[in-house]
Amino acid sequence: MLEGINPLLTGELLLHLDRMGHSDAVVIADAHFPAWALGERVIDLPGTTTPEVLAAIRSVIPLDDAPALDLMESADGEILAVQRELMDAAGTAEQTTRFVERFAYYDVARPAYLMVRTGETRTYGNALLRKGVVGHASA
Repeated sequence: MLEGINPLLTGELLLHLDRMGHSDAVVIADAHFPAWALGERVIDLPGTTTPEVLAAIRSVIPLDDAPALDLMESADGEILAVQRELMDAAGTAEQTTRFVERFAYYDVARPAYLMVRTGETRTYGNALLRKGVVGHASA
């Protein structure tokens, strides 16, 4: 057991976050996302939401240079409540977040170092976060 660590950060998840290098990506995926079809390393965290997991991950890794966060663009281009929650959890704003068309997002997500599939049921609740340099101030 560890003190001061968000309980959503399991030992397996912490191991993979630690192994990530600068600019490596982690996808925090909703329950609809084809994580197992796209990813080589997938961790399932059912019963969680993408904003909760993103906030937990951000508690231990810094952001890369902008855009450090990619979100899947909604069908009509509107920024949805779940996407606003994801930006808040990551500590980004619209200006420092990249919105990627749905099918292009799968291509961007495919080479991610890690995918974390949550129980999030809201559509377009996916986030790709790039790891910054640990020990330096992040944006």
